[in-house]
Amino acid sequence: MAKISVLDKEIRFYNIREDDFISLTDIAKHKNPSAPADIVKNWLRTKNTIELLGLWEKLHNPDFKLVGFDQFRNEAGFNHFVLSPKGKPWGQVLKISAKRKKPGRAG
Repeated sequence: MAKISVLDKEIRFYNIREDDFISLTDIAKHKNPSAPADIVKNWLRTKNTIELLGLWEKLHNPDFKLVGFDQFRNEAGFNHFVLSPKGKPWGQVLKISAKRKKPGRAG
């Protein structure tokens, strides 16, 4: 694990099998130091985020199920839509790569 400083905040990043991963929780602490998980949860609900995640998986994951992704893309942004990094629907329906999601310190 390495750390960088951005706007006087410490951000952790990891290198796993030659892939770099940055801590979204550390970035979210910039907006809400006491509840960064809420920032991440809200970010995961937006249509733009779902589009970005879908594009990433399409480019980097040959097992990604694009047809199943349409359901998530259509629901994203509505008040009833919730997506969690630990959520089974995203991981199981779409066959995302497990190495790209990891619960933070708070679960």
